[in-house]
Amino acid sequence: MSARWTTLGLLVATLAPALTAPPLASAQHPDPQRKVKIRVSPQYPDLARRMNISGTVRLQVVVGADGTVRATNVLGGHPLLVQAASEAVRRWKFEPGGETTGVVEVKFTPASGTGT
Repeated sequence: MSARWTTLGLLVATLAPALTAPPLASAQHPDPQRKVKIRVSPQYPDLARRMNISGTVRLQVVVGADGTVRATNVLGGHPLLVQAASEAVRRWKFEPGGETTGVVEVKFTPASGTGT
């Protein structure tokens, strides 16, 4: 019985840093030819963080000629993460150019380890 408790204690000690570290979110922009001038990172939703939810939100993005995001359309992702991803990407600014449409993937992952 003590071996079982020792294993459980080791498991908790191993997972504890990952459960308390801040979650991370990252994103890729739709057109590698068109540079992002301002990239706003999404805020990891508190409920998703507490539930340890991770995943990728896919957004179709229309970027206007002036570089502002004109529209976003959700293609997929966890419902608790979609709004945060959409709000952040709508605030991105690209270099001016012709109107373009592409897909942005915003990844939400709980941080592993401590420190970052």
